[in-house]
Amino acid sequence: MEGDYIKGRGAQFNARNKFLIHEYVHEHPEGIDEIDTLNKSTKIYYEYPKKIINKVDSPDLYFGFSMNPYQGCEHGCIYCYARNSHEYWGFSAGMDFESKIIVKPEAPRLLEKEFLKKSWKPAPIMLSGNTDCYQPIERKLKITRQLLKVLIKYQNPVGMITKNSLILRDLDFLKALSESNLVKVSVSITTLNEKLRLKLEPRTANIYKRLKIIEKLSAAKIPVGVMVAPIIPGLNNHEIPHIMKKAAEAGAFDAGMTIVRLNGSIQYLFKDWLEKNFPDRFNKVWNQIAEVHGGQVNDSRWGRRMTGSGPMAESIWKLFRSCHKKHYHNKGMPPFDLTRFRKSGIMNLF
Repeated sequence: MEGDYIKGRGAQFNARNKFLIHEYVHEHPEGIDEIDTLNKSTKIYYEYPKKIINKVDSPDLYFGFSMNPYQGCEHGCIYCYARNSHEYWGFSAGMDFESKIIVKPEAPRLLEKEFLKKSWKPAPIMLSGNTDCYQPIERKLKITRQLLKVLIKYQNPVGMITKNSLILRDLDFLKALSESNLVKVSVSITTLNEKLRLKLEPRTANIYKRLKIIEKLSAAKIPVGVMVAPIIPGLNNHEIPHIMKKAAEAGAFDAGMTIVRLNGSIQYLFKDWLEKNFPDRFNKVWNQIAEVHGGQVNDSRWGRRMTGSGPMAESIWKLFRSCHKKHYHNKGMPPFDLTRFRKSGIMNLF
């Protein structure tokens, strides 16, 4: 029912955490004496890990290291693969993921500590590899900005991906990194349809702002590309040409793409979301997602999980490659400069 739909959130319930024996549930939705398991307010939890850099072993990803100052994400994108990681913290991949945010205030200190080790060799680090480092809480905590400051000090390269215009706050630091070929930015654009964006990614920057991010970064000579992801067959695959054209016109250097996969709890959350928002085309979308993953909506196969397989997947990629050739011919991101790293840091920079 429309009145039961929680606006401003992607997930509409808390999926069961497979790691927990016990869980809170609503036996009777009308019960006023029950614990509110769907609290709409955002809560912050502080975590103090021993390290902030993670080694990435996946052959499907182009970076070898990542760091995540935040776990969970207020953006609330219903398809987000990172939702499942929230279960390791004892939370649900559903509404908990977008309302219970774990922050790591010591991240900048831990990053500097890592750079000072004899064992560290300069390598690109993805910020973030899991959840958006420019999600709303960053406006107040500024952990991402502090991490950029450390990266500038030691001249270590960094890759970034976001769908939040807050990244423009750090234009000064991004320029400093770009001057030494130490940064690449990707802006995620899933759709140019604002009505769909509000349902699919409820707390993200609107489409106009995302194109503006590309325009301003490009004007500042900061390498920026567009990530057309994820493509959801039957929902946004027809938008590939328009998205790539608009991004190229805004100044994007390059473009990438992935196809949606619904692993773990995400399949139950996405199914509920799809039934409530697009009941008229639920079967079409659900079946097409399964078709590009060998009959299942979830896919963990290396080399296939993010690209899909079969005739429909190949058709989508053929369209992407055609648009890439048309709008990004003779373009591309410049290589990182790994020779600039300084173990002692550039002390006179600040």
